[in-house]
Amino acid sequence: MSGVLGVLPPLLLLALAEAAVRWGWIAPHLLPAPSDVVAALVQMGRDGQLGSHVIASTLRVAAGFGVGAVLAVLLGALVGLSSTAAAVLTPSFQALRAIPSLAWVPVLLLWLGIDEASKIALIAIGAFFPVYMGVAAGFRDVDRKLVEVARLRGLGAAALARRVLLPAALPALLTGLRNGLSLAWMFMVAAELIAASRGLGYLLTDGRETGRADLVFAAIVLLALLGKLTDGLMAAVEQRALHWRDSFGGAA
Repeated sequence: MSGVLGVLPPLLLLALAEAAVRWGWIAPHLLPAPSDVVAALVQMGRDGQLGSHVIASTLRVAAGFGVGAVLAVLLGALVGLSSTAAAVLTPSFQALRAIPSLAWVPVLLLWLGIDEASKIALIAIGAFFPVYMGVAAGFRDVDRKLVEVARLRGLGAAALARRVLLPAALPALLTGLRNGLSLAWMFMVAAELIAASRGLGYLLTDGRETGRADLVFAAIVLLALLGKLTDGLMAAVEQRALHWRDSFGGAA
């Protein structure tokens, strides 16, 4: 039932947009009709361009998210488990987190050039901070009484981390991963403005430069669908990993 209800708002919005364009309320060069966007997607699929753009962007997001998430989990766990590490690293990471994404573009171009390395590095930066914050907060906020009880029962450091700290921090860790994945898709668009010849970010730029509003909105639709798909996969992983939780879930 919830899935059906979730589809209603976008379907209603699409119907209104189609009617507004067909009845002349909105100029097609400003907002193309959804049917024209679908036609553009079908044409790109026939030409073989659609798969090329989707695969290029997906691979970049996967690589950047993988690098950023691994570093974030390691450093976040270090900061969350060590007050000394937190005192040393937290001020620097908070300052770096405040830097806008586009500010990294000239730096990465200077250091890594216009090849794939600069694009993956920018995506990794975007994914890093949400995951880092989630992991650090998850370990730091573990109930002290749980740790004390575990130590009284004679658990060593490894067993304490595996049986107490990690399960307690897992909800925050998985939430951080989901947020990091969402930001990875956002940073991917900025990354593909760096002299890319394939990808959904490139498709956005190409549509703008050629005056093809249908291409611009086709890229936006693909970004929304891919973002929703990957978030749904992460949500399934989260639900499976946290099946032991007895959550409220919201009132009907």
